[in-house]
Amino acid sequence: MLINWMVLIGLLLTILYLFKSHYKKKQKKNNIDTLTSNFGKQKTKNHYNFDKISQFYQKTDLKRNTFQVLSDQTVRDLNFESLFKFLDRTSSKIGQQFLYYKLRVISNKESASDINKLSNLFLNDEQLRLNSQLCLLDLNSFNSYSLETIIHDEIESQPPFRKYLIPLTILSFVVIVLGFFNSFFFFFLLPIFAINIVLHFKNKIQVSYYLEAINQLKIAVNIGDKLALEEKIKDFFLDLSFLKKLKKLNFKTHFISLEKQLTNEFAILFWYIIEIIKIQFNFEAIIFYSFIDSITKERKAINDLFCFIGEVDCAISVASVKSDDLKTSEPKFNEDNKIVIGKMIHPLVKNCIPNDISLKDKSMLLTGSNMSGKTTFIRAVAVNGLVAQTLGFAYATSYNAPFFKIHTSIDISDDLLNDTSYYLKEVLLIKKFIEVSNQKTPNLFILDEIFKGTNTLERIAGGKAILSFLNNYNNFIFVSTHDIELAILLEKEAYELYHFTEKIITNKLIFDHKLKRGKLRTKNAIKILEIYGYPKIIIEQARQVEQNNLNFLKNEQL
Repeated sequence: MLINWMVLIGLLLTILYLFKSHYKKKQKKNNIDTLTSNFGKQKTKNHYNFDKISQFYQKTDLKRNTFQVLSDQTVRDLNFESLFKFLDRTSSKIGQQFLYYKLRVISNKESASDINKLSNLFLNDEQLRLNSQLCLLDLNSFNSYSLETIIHDEIESQPPFRKYLIPLTILSFVVIVLGFFNSFFFFFLLPIFAINIVLHFKNKIQVSYYLEAINQLKIAVNIGDKLALEEKIKDFFLDLSFLKKLKKLNFKTHFISLEKQLTNEFAILFWYIIEIIKIQFNFEAIIFYSFIDSITKERKAINDLFCFIGEVDCAISVASVKSDDLKTSEPKFNEDNKIVIGKMIHPLVKNCIPNDISLKDKSMLLTGSNMSGKTTFIRAVAVNGLVAQTLGFAYATSYNAPFFKIHTSIDISDDLLNDTSYYLKEVLLIKKFIEVSNQKTPNLFILDEIFKGTNTLERIAGGKAILSFLNNYNNFIFVSTHDIELAILLEKEAYELYHFTEKIITNKLIFDHKLKRGKLRTKNAIKILEIYGYPKIIIEQARQVEQNNLNFLKNEQL
């Protein structure tokens, strides 16, 4: 009878094993098909929790003493979250967090070059890429965001009751041994168990807080180990010794995360027995606090693991972007104070018209009609400077520019809570530009409609003085304006004049969005009023005032 039951149980376990094996193979095939078909494409139907995605960036010390950390103003100006969503082709939440950090922190030329080279490896080796992505998918659950908490969150001081854990455990073993000689001693297990259960559930609060992060660490160590076995990947990283250090934590991480595994597996049937053993001998509490000691000691190794996995995932993401329909190129950085970019586009603008830039020891003042594309163009300059210096590619057929710090003043709004007007916010922002403009490091200043929050005379006067001041040393300024008068004043101030314009065909404005040399000869604001049926008297008066003002400004010459 017993043999029959054993055979039945063995048969059931075999069927269960075969079923799980088949399921895993099918799941792996589905994952491979999905990864292959999605490569080179933007993610769709993906929810972005930027509070979680930005956590590593917000907390890490790595952004200290770097070349530049993007300001919150520049993040807003460049529509950073939309740009991130477009560039994010990562397979893991770790990679996603690291990509966010990578985009907001400009490190150095070598870092940009390294990620470019690593991305080319995955671009040219599909099997290596798929193998890596299959590993990384194990860190793609929402819970994977919690790994960084082990690196950065302050660990609470260990409780006073910790000193009683080992003596109580020894006492339990002694009582059990004595119980074999005299069963009376077994009764002492009950009061010991009662004390231990109180300590166990006090400790459970701490364990629960770290449980998910510990489980993710266990997964991350396993993934890091698999990635490091790939010789082609290993060659890109000088030091992977952190893996050996973290492997020493394997027993502790497996034991503490055992409860998480039992919750997800059929082994839940044995949970009660295991839990009683853990309580009686304080195994969980003892190992947990030993683990806390270990991760405190090995936080740098955990951080190195996070960055290793993140770097690999980011490189695959960049490889996917390069495989997209949009043309990209490898950037070159010079110290010749020139910007030469061929057929540059803005990646977020559908069917964006490419434009060329060629500047040597000069900046650009851009005029143009309403809706002609001035702001989009100067944003594209900043976006391409950012991705070139962080991810090692540009949305252009060629990119050659200095490695500069990026400062922008595009989308500014009143701050009602702090009683700060639009104009004052812009004044304070541009003051920061002035303060950094005389540094040896090249700067890229992007300004849209400088001082549009004040009157025409003072806007042109102040704008001219500031733009002349900023255009010193090895700085580049890209400024867009509606003020043709400003262009007249700056034409002899080492500014190249360019413009966008339009054609009016059958009372419709037609824009070609092509950059043209020289200052704008036409204006369309009043023409738009006319096209949309404003009364004739308004149009005539507007044109008369426009001409009078222009004549006045020319005569004044400021």
